[in-house]
Order: sequence, then C-alpha cells, then structure tokens
Amino acid sequence: MSITTTHTATTVPTKSLIVNGLTAAAIAAAATATVAAAGDVAGINVAVSAKPIPPSGFAVLTAIFSLVGLALALIQTRVARHPRRTFVRTTIALTALSLVPDALADAPAATKLLLMLTHLVAAVIVIPAIARRLSA
Repeated sequence: MSITTTHTATTVPTKSLIVNGLTAAAIAAAATATVAAAGDVAGINVAVSAKPIPPSGFAVLTAIFSLVGLALALIQTRVARHPRRTFVRTTIALTALSLVPDALADAPAATKLLLMLTHLVAAVIVIPAIARRLSA
C-alpha cells in the first residue's frame, strides 16, 4: 500500500490581494515622488549622468515595479508552499539588488543616497502590504 500526497498552495482571495497591492503601489508612488521632491527642495541634485529625474519619474517607476511585485505575489500564491515567506525573501533580495545601480550611478553621493532612500521607502510600504495578504 502506498500513500500519495499532493501539494496544493493555499490561496488568498485574489481580489483582496490585488486591491491591497494596487493601493500600496499608489501610496508608495506618491511617497517616493514626495521624497524626491523634498530632496530637490533640500538642494540635492536629482540627476543621474546629468539627466534630471522629475518626481513624477519616481512615481511612475515605483508604480511599475510595485505591479511587478504584485504579479510576483500572485504567482507565488499559486506555486509556493509558503507564499508569504517566499515573497518576503524574494522581494527583500530584489530590493537589495535594486540599490546596486544607485550605488554605481554617475551622481554625487547625496543623489545616490536619495535614490537608495526612495527604493527603501517603496519597499517598506509595498512589501508588508502585500505580504500580510499572503498565506503563511
């Protein structure tokens, strides 16, 4: 006699995850644009390789990559045994990797730090908001 077990990922209501993820993306986009604008007001040159980045650019890229994170979460609810843990570990690693181009950017140190800060602000908003909707 043999016993066969199958793994079925526990899913969260998709609508709830999507609504929460979109809300977090919008909040993070506004927050990163605000941080960028505040940096500009404080005299931090928000330009990389002499090309200025407007606050709206921060918002747009934050929204896009937050949606990528939401898509990642939706996939992990279907395939990962522990979606929350997998999502958090993956997104923290991706956030750390996202700091590398900022550190290497052709920009003054203050600009690099501001760019890194915007990544961290977005991550602090989006990752927990999505993660809490995923099953452990």
